[in-house]
Amino acid sequence: MTRFPARLASASMLAFALAVPATVSPFFTGPAHAWRIVYDPSNYAQNVLTAARTLEQINNQIQSLQNEAQMLINQARNLESLPHSSLQQIQQNVQRTRQLLDQAQSIAFDVNQIDQAFQQDYGSLSLSASDAQLVADARSRWETTVGGLQDALRVQAGVVGNIDANRAEMSALVGESQNAVGALQATQAGNQLLALQSQQLSDLIAVMSANGRAEALLEADRATAAEQGRIQRERFLTPGSGYQPGSARMFN
Repeated sequence: MTRFPARLASASMLAFALAVPATVSPFFTGPAHAWRIVYDPSNYAQNVLTAARTLEQINNQIQSLQNEAQMLINQARNLESLPHSSLQQIQQNVQRTRQLLDQAQSIAFDVNQIDQAFQQDYGSLSLSASDAQLVADARSRWETTVGGLQDALRVQAGVVGNIDANRAEMSALVGESQNAVGALQATQAGNQLLALQSQQLSDLIAVMSANGRAEALLEADRATAAEQGRIQRERFLTPGSGYQPGSARMFN
């Protein structure tokens, strides 16, 4: 009966030795209950290599998550709108130039008004018109011509006044374009620069139109004045009825 516990203890130690990892092996010296773990370098190196590979996989997964997060951040930046807008300033400049063109004197930039004014003031002169009427018509044409020159100068002054505002907006847009955090901001800055260039082109067209109008009025006035001079010269050279004698009373 006394040998049964000893055999049970020996079987338990044998089962424990078979259940432990391969890196250790039981070695008994002395009594059955005394044991120690033996170090296995090959198994330890294999375990270290496995742990290193596992750590590398974890680092790769972390790097992949960081790349995905950065990609989402970049996409958000690409969709971020430009905080600066020059649309209001550009519209104000265009409206200011348009008002100057609408204030054109006598003959505005309207086809119907131009046709009516030329038919009235620069059309065929009447041979039967009196000298006083001819002088009045010439003065009216002169006033129209001077008004056209004044309108051209006003438009030029308005366009020159837009230069400072355009320069400030251009500097702001270039700065916004260079500091853009995404594709959308860079595109919007480029579009606003194109709009600013279109406004400057509109100012240039307005100046050319005003100058062309003034030159056209000046040439029309010269042509009509030449025709009026021809009529007056013909009247002067046309023989009259001559002198007709009549009775005269010297004293009452």
